Amino acid sequence: MARRGDGSGGFTSASERELTEQLAGWLAQGIPRVKMKIGMEGGARPDTDVVRVRAARTAIGPRAELFVDANGAYTRRLAIEQAHRFAEHGVSYLEEPVPQRRLDDLKAIRAAAPMAIAAGEYSYTREDTRDLLASGAVDVVQADATRCLGITGWMEAASLAIGHATPFSAHTAPSLHAHLGCAAPAIAHVEWFADHVRLERMVFDGVLSPVDGCLRPDPAAPGLGITIRRPDVDRWRI
Repeated sequence: MARRGDGSGGFTSASERELTEQLAGWLAQGIPRVKMKIGMEGGARPDTDVVRVRAARTAIGPRAELFVDANGAYTRRLAIEQAHRFAEHGVSYLEEPVPQRRLDDLKAIRAAAPMAIAAGEYSYTREDTRDLLASGAVDVVQADATRCLGITGWMEAASLAIGHATPFSAHTAPSLHAHLGCAAPAIAHVEWFADHVRLERMVFDGVLSPVDGCLRPDPAAPGLGITIRRPDVDRWRI
């Protein structure tokens, strides 16, 4: 089985050139959807966010999907205003426009925004995921097995998403989530997160690479299909 990836990075610390080269590079690898960060200086530079989104769209062309992630930097009002500005550049997915715990704000943004609203990376328990889904605050619910009580908690989150007829997405850690995604009842995409990919390749053998925009775990490999390169990590041992 294979799981669709979305190239994710485009940090606000990157220059516009670095941003556009990274996003275009993922398309060259066959990844048809890319995600960038917005919320410059904690949401204090919304016009700059729009400029960077416009530059990203120019770099990737009209056909690729463009996702944005505010990491909770906006207020409710600003998020709604920005959502409409981003829509002019074909943004189809707005992640965590406000902090996840502000469910009323998320719900209001979802009702007003012309694209999908996503959140869930800060769910640590099944109750967090349940409350997010029950509130009607998101179009896409995320979960991260490194945060939500491991593999068991992540699979519970996937089942809750199915029960609420809500698309489900894996947050970061692609070498972990590619395998879990194949076991989930349904999943929209796995985040091909730039920093995690870099670190995974530094310390593990068997790290997956996207093929035609998908991650395809080796069914013959044990466990998660990765092994620690001891010589490379022993120097960090305490």
